[in-house]
Amino acid sequence: MTKVKIVTDSAADIPASLVEELNIQVIPMRVQLEGKTYTPGEDLTTEEFYRLLKSAKELPTTSQPSPMEIQLAYEQAIADGATHILAIHLSSAMSGTYQSAALAKSMIENPSAEIVVYDSRSASYGSGLIVVAAARAAKEGKSLEECLEIVEHYSKTQEIFVLVDTLEYLQKGGRIGKASAMVGSLLNIKPILGINREGEIYPRDKVRGRNKAQQKIFQLIREEIPAGPVSVGIIHSESPAEAEAFLESIRALDGYDIQDAVISEIGPVVGTHTGAGTVAAVLVPHTK
Repeated sequence: MTKVKIVTDSAADIPASLVEELNIQVIPMRVQLEGKTYTPGEDLTTEEFYRLLKSAKELPTTSQPSPMEIQLAYEQAIADGATHILAIHLSSAMSGTYQSAALAKSMIENPSAEIVVYDSRSASYGSGLIVVAAARAAKEGKSLEECLEIVEHYSKTQEIFVLVDTLEYLQKGGRIGKASAMVGSLLNIKPILGINREGEIYPRDKVRGRNKAQQKIFQLIREEIPAGPVSVGIIHSESPAEAEAFLESIRALDGYDIQDAVISEIGPVVGTHTGAGTVAAVLVPHTK
C-alpha cells in the first residue's frame, strides 16, 4: 500500500493542531538569541520569543537543520512505514535548508522509500499552505504524483501580500532581497511586500499609514487573484485581532469563495526577520 509522508521544517509556521491532524513531520530550525540557542516549540514559545526580541541588544539569528538531522527525519519516516516521502522546505532563496535536505536525501543508501525534496519558494504559512494541501491529499490516499501536482499548483499560483511594521529586521538579517530599495522611507510609510516565483522578497507597494496599506492589499488581491474558489492563509506576529479582521475583510470581497482559511502565527524562525506587528495574506486560487 502506498503511504506518502509529508515532511517540512518549522519555518512553515503550521498550527500545531494541523500538524497533528495531518500527521506532518516537522524538522525544527533553531534561533540564537542573547547568546543562547533555542529550539522553538521545545524550549521557547512564540510569546516568549517576541518578549525577548523587544529587549534584545542584538538581532537574533537562525540556523537551518543539518543534513544529518534531516537524514534522521527521513529515516524515521521510512521506519514508520512511508513508501514515499515528499519534503517541502523553506525557499532556497532565503535559507540553505532546501540544499541541506537535498544532501540528506543523497546520504541515505538504498532507501526503501522514494524521496522527493521540493523548494516551496515561499516562507511562513506561504510554505505551510502548500504543505497542508499536500498532507491533506496524502491523508486521502493520493499518490506521490498526485500530491506533487497539488504542490506545483499551490506553489506556482499563490500570491502573498505582506504588511510589515518595519523593514529593520529584514534588512539586518540580510533577507530583504529586492525590497532593499524601500529602506529609509519617509515616516509612517508602510511597505507591502511579496514573494516572487524565485522565492525572493520583493516590494509590491508602499503606502502612508497602516489602514491605507491594508486597503491597498485588498485592492491588490482583487487585481491579482481571479474571482472564484480560493484557499486563504492569514499570517501575523503578535497581532491576532488584526489577523481576524484581515480575514473577515477578505471574506467580504465580492466574488471570492473561501474553501478553507487558516490563521497562523509567525514563529521565532521567521519572526527573527519580520519582527512583531506583521500581518500577511496568502491566497491560492483553485481551478474550477
